[in-house]
Amino acid sequence: MQSFSSQTPAGRFLLTVAAFVIVVAGMRAAEPILVPLLFAGFLAIISTSPVFWLRQKKIPAPLAVFLVVMGVLSVGIGFVLIIGTSLDDFSDSIPRYQVLLTQKIAPIHQGIEGLGFQLNEDVLLKSIDPGASMKFVAKLLSGLGIIITNSFLIFLTVVFILLEASNFQQKIRIAFGDQGHPFAQYHKIANAINHYLAIKTVVSLGTGVLVAIWVGALGVDFPVIWGLFAFLLNYIPNLGSIIAAVPPTLLGFIQFGIGRALLVAAGFVVVNMLFGNVVEPKLMGRTLGLSTLVVFISLVFWGWVWGPAGMLLSVPLTMVVKIALESSQSTQWLGILLDSESSVVKAAKSSQPISSK
Repeated sequence: MQSFSSQTPAGRFLLTVAAFVIVVAGMRAAEPILVPLLFAGFLAIISTSPVFWLRQKKIPAPLAVFLVVMGVLSVGIGFVLIIGTSLDDFSDSIPRYQVLLTQKIAPIHQGIEGLGFQLNEDVLLKSIDPGASMKFVAKLLSGLGIIITNSFLIFLTVVFILLEASNFQQKIRIAFGDQGHPFAQYHKIANAINHYLAIKTVVSLGTGVLVAIWVGALGVDFPVIWGLFAFLLNYIPNLGSIIAAVPPTLLGFIQFGIGRALLVAAGFVVVNMLFGNVVEPKLMGRTLGLSTLVVFISLVFWGWVWGPAGMLLSVPLTMVVKIALESSQSTQWLGILLDSESSVVKAAKSSQPISSK
């Protein structure tokens, strides 16, 4: 009997598709376990740099891990306390925003009808309903509930990963000796991922802080929420900054009118241009971008698989895959296909292959 591996290309394609469907179904079923573990993995990757820095200062590994994990945990608890209170206050304010929106829309509705167009006011209100956009914010932030619920599991996983990372290279060297050289490729991939996530986190944090300060200075309510929203969505290039700007801009319009809304939007444009086009490329050495189409597809796919938590993880996961593909000559072409147009053009002008640093 002829083996299945020697069947036609169509048969192998169907087998690949079937395996992919099974893997995706397994990921959806294992969401309560996989999502916390992935968050723990990303936190551990980001935390390895400060741990290694403390180790270079002759601080014992357990103490270095303890200090870094305590720092991350303190920041996480602070976010939870602040955001939890702000979301409760915001939910209570939505009816008031609805009344203000009705008052703002009435002159616009009259002006449109004065031009000879017939427009249902209820349809206009629903199209820019603050409750709908703000419920999206609450839903996305509530997607972190699975992270908060499993915070103890995440905490332990991060600790164990960091403790293992401190002597993992030594274990590989002892176990494989000179035959351990294939692990150099994986070490290169891990360094690239660490580099990307660490810089992206710093840039996202700066973006969130400046957005919160700008929105608060303009008097828009709940600047902390909009700062955290900008921080989280900054992990999604191109689309994230647009999505993050919509709710506070709409709220600025509801509270103060079109002039203040334009100022809010202008602040988002300036902040994202500063960090996206100046700071981030300078820190990373080159734009580690993704195609807008790839970003959108990954957002839809991971959002469907794991909900709001998957949306937050979508681009980091895709970026990890891209870095891994670019690190191998045999799969580098796939990384190029996932890359953004600007990165491809820069690489073409320099006549150098696209590869992660």
